[in-house]
Amino acid sequence: MAKRFANKSAFITGASSGIGAAVAEALAREGARVALAARRIEKLDDVRKRVESASGVALPVVCDVRDKASLDEAVRKTVEAFGGIDIVLANAGFGVVGQFARLDTDAFRAQFETNVFGVINTIYAALPHLLESKGRLGIVSSVQGRVAMPSSSPYTASKFAVYGLAESLYHELAPKGVSVVCIQPGFVASEIRKVDNNGVFEARRRESAPNGLIVPVEKAARDIVDALYRRHFDAVITGHAKLIAGLSRHFPRLTRAIILKSTGGNVDPRDKPKRRSPSKTP
Repeated sequence: MAKRFANKSAFITGASSGIGAAVAEALAREGARVALAARRIEKLDDVRKRVESASGVALPVVCDVRDKASLDEAVRKTVEAFGGIDIVLANAGFGVVGQFARLDTDAFRAQFETNVFGVINTIYAALPHLLESKGRLGIVSSVQGRVAMPSSSPYTASKFAVYGLAESLYHELAPKGVSVVCIQPGFVASEIRKVDNNGVFEARRRESAPNGLIVPVEKAARDIVDALYRRHFDAVITGHAKLIAGLSRHFPRLTRAIILKSTGGNVDPRDKPKRRSPSKTP
């Protein structure tokens, strides 16, 4: 069977774990050479080994999407190694959570620096090469870029911004032969919910998403690769995300009522009453 991305090259940010790593492996299985961009070299080497063990080609490039110079250098190394870039996945991001009253302007600024300006830096760095190849630009937003939830206003605002950016770029780049795919996952098995509000990974952090709604990252990656191949703008990933997005689009008032009723306006675990231990009688 012919591989859909044979002889193509991809540049993926946030490629050290989660969706980025899984998409890198999935694209490599489809014949693409993948540049793995992230801050943690040891994690990138792990992903590289997995790609190469499946006869793929991977190039780790350490960079920070908040640092445009390091990102430009990572793109330069990718083009030098692969001869160009056909696919870009702007995936790096994390989530700042908490009630608005608990946060401050700095929390929003830190969130936007990675989730919005990191995406913008990625696009500016790689766009000349995508224009040359008439390639594919994948921008990872979230279902929370369509439907707002309480206790996550910085993350939700950043993902709404990314969705708007992607739609604007869709119109600008389509006449030039570059497709824009806005990827909107729901709950996917990844490290994002174990990263604190400062962007620091905490291995012992408890999983906050309902277990029954978490989709294996390999399944999400296959759906993302399919969306990139088809060049369709809207790519809502996971069944529950499609349900929520559909409800919000067609029944916005009902969706808000359901969210308010089910959350009480707060899903911040720090504000939930602690369960008291049953008293013991002597």
